[in-house]
Amino acid sequence: MNKTAIKNFAIWARNKLIADVSYDARLIGITEDGIAKPLPQSFGGTQFFDIGTAEPYSISGEAVRQRDKLIEVIQQKEKDTDYKTAYQYVIEEVAYTWFNRLIAIRFMEVNDYLPSHIRVLSSESGKLEPDLVTTPFDAELPFTAEEEAQIFQLKQDNKLDEVFRILFLKQCNALNEILPALFEKTKNYTELLLSLSVIDQDGVVYHLIHDIPEDDFNIERGGQVEIIGWLYQYYNTEPKAAAFAKNGKITKEEIPAVTQLFTPDWIVRYMVENSLGRLWVEGHPDCGLKENWKYYLEEAQQEPEVQAKLAEIRKEYAALNPEDIKLIDPCMGSGHILVYAFDVLMQIYESAGYSQRDAAKSILEHNIYGLDIDDRAYQLAYFAVMMKARQYNRRILNGENSCHVYAIQESNSINRAHLKYFGAGMDDIEKNAAKMQLEGLLDTLTDAKEYGSILNVESYNWDLLRRFVAAEDTAGQISMDSVGVEDTAEQLNQLIDIGETMARKYHTVCTNPPYMSVSGSGEKLSRYVIKHFENVKNDLYSVFIEKCRIFTKKNYFQAMITQQAWMFTVTYEKLRQQLTVATIVSLLQLGPNAFEEIKGEVVQTAAFVIQNADNKNYSSSYFDLTDGESESEKKQMYLRKEHIFTANYTDFKDVPNESMAYWLSHNALVCFESKKIGEYATTREGMTTADNECFLRSWSEVIWNKVDVACTSLNEAKHKNKKWFPYNKGGVNRKWYGNRELVVNWENDGAEIKSLKDSRTGRIRSHNYNAEYSFRESGTWTAICSGNIMVRYSPMGSLFDSKGASVFVPSSEKLKYIIAMLNSKVSNVFLNVLSPSYEYKVGHVANVPCIFKLDDEVEEVSQRCISLSQNDWDSFETSWDFKKHPLIRNVATISEAFTQWQAECDDRFNQLKANEEELNRIFIDIYGLQDELTPEVEDKDVTVRKADLQRDIKSLLSYAVGCMFGRYSTYKDGLLFAGEPYSLQAFVDKMNERPGTISAEELERAYRNEGIVVDAMFFPDADNVIPITDEEYLDDDIVSRLCAWLKAVYGADTLEANLDYIAKALGNKGSTSREIIRNYFLNDFFKDHCQTYSVTGSGKRPIYWLFDSGKQNGFKALVYLHRYTPDTIGNLRIDYLHKMQRVYESEINRMQDMMDHSENAREVAAAAKRKDKLAKQLKECREYDEKISHLALSRIELDLDDGVKVNYRKLQTAQDGKFYEVLADSKNIMVKEKK
Repeated sequence: MNKTAIKNFAIWARNKLIADVSYDARLIGITEDGIAKPLPQSFGGTQFFDIGTAEPYSISGEAVRQRDKLIEVIQQKEKDTDYKTAYQYVIEEVAYTWFNRLIAIRFMEVNDYLPSHIRVLSSESGKLEPDLVTTPFDAELPFTAEEEAQIFQLKQDNKLDEVFRILFLKQCNALNEILPALFEKTKNYTELLLSLSVIDQDGVVYHLIHDIPEDDFNIERGGQVEIIGWLYQYYNTEPKAAAFAKNGKITKEEIPAVTQLFTPDWIVRYMVENSLGRLWVEGHPDCGLKENWKYYLEEAQQEPEVQAKLAEIRKEYAALNPEDIKLIDPCMGSGHILVYAFDVLMQIYESAGYSQRDAAKSILEHNIYGLDIDDRAYQLAYFAVMMKARQYNRRILNGENSCHVYAIQESNSINRAHLKYFGAGMDDIEKNAAKMQLEGLLDTLTDAKEYGSILNVESYNWDLLRRFVAAEDTAGQISMDSVGVEDTAEQLNQLIDIGETMARKYHTVCTNPPYMSVSGSGEKLSRYVIKHFENVKNDLYSVFIEKCRIFTKKNYFQAMITQQAWMFTVTYEKLRQQLTVATIVSLLQLGPNAFEEIKGEVVQTAAFVIQNADNKNYSSSYFDLTDGESESEKKQMYLRKEHIFTANYTDFKDVPNESMAYWLSHNALVCFESKKIGEYATTREGMTTADNECFLRSWSEVIWNKVDVACTSLNEAKHKNKKWFPYNKGGVNRKWYGNRELVVNWENDGAEIKSLKDSRTGRIRSHNYNAEYSFRESGTWTAICSGNIMVRYSPMGSLFDSKGASVFVPSSEKLKYIIAMLNSKVSNVFLNVLSPSYEYKVGHVANVPCIFKLDDEVEEVSQRCISLSQNDWDSFETSWDFKKHPLIRNVATISEAFTQWQAECDDRFNQLKANEEELNRIFIDIYGLQDELTPEVEDKDVTVRKADLQRDIKSLLSYAVGCMFGRYSTYKDGLLFAGEPYSLQAFVDKMNERPGTISAEELERAYRNEGIVVDAMFFPDADNVIPITDEEYLDDDIVSRLCAWLKAVYGADTLEANLDYIAKALGNKGSTSREIIRNYFLNDFFKDHCQTYSVTGSGKRPIYWLFDSGKQNGFKALVYLHRYTPDTIGNLRIDYLHKMQRVYESEINRMQDMMDHSENAREVAAAAKRKDKLAKQLKECREYDEKISHLALSRIELDLDDGVKVNYRKLQTAQDGKFYEVLADSKNIMVKEKK
């Protein structure tokens, strides 16, 4: 089945049909803006409408009545909402009605199911004109003489579309006789809004015929009636996206679209074969049917007492005849499950000696039931089931057969005053009983569309109710009050059928219920669920797990696919407890990617079969298919019986929250009886600031002198006169140490955070300050991970966030033991149960069993792991404990330095890996998990870095730029200038550590005399502007400065070798090393810098800002944020931008001179090309100068406490309030403009 073609067609067709229907409505004065009155010249049975053309549009006769009905329907809907919404709803309904009928007729014509056996939309011969249009009178459709003449004349006039419209409506009306639920009589407003063409190649009919392969409809060539379901799901793609995108609750009209999810075929087969199929074969073991069922699962080996109990139940199954079995899908959607259930029932009937013809009739009459909240889905399910019956019985479509599938209807519109006209001839006791029961049913079905099949309907005397409605008597009582009694009787009979279906108990309940949070639903549904399904109220799927058990007869089966969270999370603990009185026969944990239409982790599912019998020692079969990366992979894993486990449901009672840890061994389950981490330690979620943009910074953004990373208590922090303090907030996947990037504004004991109020309520928004745990050493982890938990040691000095959950232990040694245990493979055995969704909350960690043995050995290895990880973290400039770049060594070439660094990294990596494997061995032995775990650690799970030539060379260049700006120096470890004013003397004082005792000249001389072999000492850039040019125009551009730095660090003799080595590692374009390096600075350095200085979840926070004139690379220069002054932009403009303009002018003149005087054609062409480029760069610079001038004159002050995002916008906003974009990547870096 070509799902791509089906999806593309369905989405396109919906928009096309809506546009066509809207256009037809506009012709008769009905638009989304309102309803126009007919023009004054309208008369009698003819109405005229202004459509903006010379001649008005006119309708007459039946079309006028249809327009009136359309207006009535819109106005009726408007009572529940506003006019525009009501209009859109009705237009959407009309468009879908025609879509539905088109695809139904397409399916029937391809499979030759139409009574006339003449194609309506296409031709057997492949011609454009449909066969029905070619031979309209061979189809035995009822035509009047006038209609025949009209068709004949239209064909003569070659008006094929008008002929097709007449014939299509005739065919739909004729199909009403055999499929009344789908093809209602079209003599209503939908006919007025029908606009179909068979010759228009941009029309819906043409695309339906040509876009979707015919074989996808043809059941003899692999096609399936399920194509109707796929078309419906894809038709809802855009409405579903719109409903989820809006703010606010999901309305009852939106529920069908947002909950529509077509169940994969193999899952349907698994559910039906292991519920309906199991029921039959367990009662009739010699029937030989299960060999035909690919997804049937043999029962696990059972204990003798369980076998005895099952044998008694199976005697009951053996007494069943095929026609006794009743199956329901209470959320049937387009009928996928019912269609396959029909196939299985057919096999059951045939095994009992029935013919296919008789069996098909009996299945419709006795076996299959379906309910849905959605009228559209009901029509499709009805059609699908009837087409499946037609596959087995050619005479089934005779107008005498129907099926028990229903769209749940509301009783709101029933005229209860009419009830007195029913029950004629019944005695008073019977009549009153019937009336009381019927009123009870009407009360239950009030607003039924809000609730669907979760409604609890009492078991009334349905025969009595039918007799009551049938006994209608209005004779002698004709009055205004009795008008419409016949319509009421028809509605009542429909509600009685629905009510009986909802009240009945079934042998098999099989469904894929809606997945939707009850809290996100409407108020009525939410209140009903809380009242009637208190223990399972979180999601509609969990409500349906309970409701389906209510639907199921004792000892019989329910089969479902739902989200998997009910198996594990504390939210669904009461649901799991309720299931202790039932028996899980089998369960497939599918995880993510079970639906090929939904990618990623969004929907994680489980399919299961439950027997409504209390059989406590039953051994259930569980499959872990979560490793399958697609629907197909999961199916193959199931068929190969991979990852299959056997477990008794009672085994889970000792697991925290009674989570269904079906994969755990006996030893692992026993471990849950041990003390938990929470009995030795305290786990805490951290603070919620309520405005992280305001209160959190990357440490590199702010003035370093305002940061305190060594505070030990709240009281100390109060008196330190510092503003920023370390803040643990999760971060990337990393174990042992690291992610120490953020600081929080805790000045004056967090006064600003604690005083932040909600503007509406006046309440303090921040909370959970965790005073007693502030600044304590801890183990911290990222709450939401993509895999196993990763805990990092955090020394004293940090506050922590709600997303940086932490564990605190009074003893430092015990803390390191717990960190080691959590970072071992053993913890994942338990956390996979406690938190299967990889969201590691403090309660999950607190419930991990903790067994203390070999404490000293574990603590020693744990400390080694922490130290190794800390050394790795501090090797890069994103650490505030960074000293100098690891490629700065006592060697002459970067190549030698990298070789040493690589060996160091490999050694650290291998040591950490060995330590982790040692810890795994220790804990596997302590917990007795040798049968399920091995100590080996994969390289990908070791979270220290190996050397990476390109990455490390880029970081060396970043460090070099830091040295150029004075942030770092190779002469002194750590940060130098990070916010304090820069001067050459200030730099000298930092080198000397005895301020004012030595001059710059003396310092340079002293360094030389102390044996450092450099040509000249490297001083930071004096004016905090480093230009980047695309050619070597300036003697102080970034490449020249880099060469000077390399000479100072490695010596002049190895400059060229080092430049070559850098260029080769970068891999940029260029013919020389300098050109390659220049191109890197020009095109990639700032992107890499932004990536390095970024905050997870909050974006880029660069500290070297790139002034960038545009795509022509006319002007680029880096400025260091922490050395910015109000004069910086003015200096940049006068000393660099204007200088570059003069350079370009000079070069343009030189190129012109070359063009004027050179006799070499190639040289002239090259000069002309370069002149053109230079002219563009000069033009760009002049335009850039215009913008820069406004900012230079504004002398903008920046406050580093505001952070990069605020300051990035502030620096580009002139004193007149206008924004001038002069910095690179502003859109992605700066804070959004306040409206």
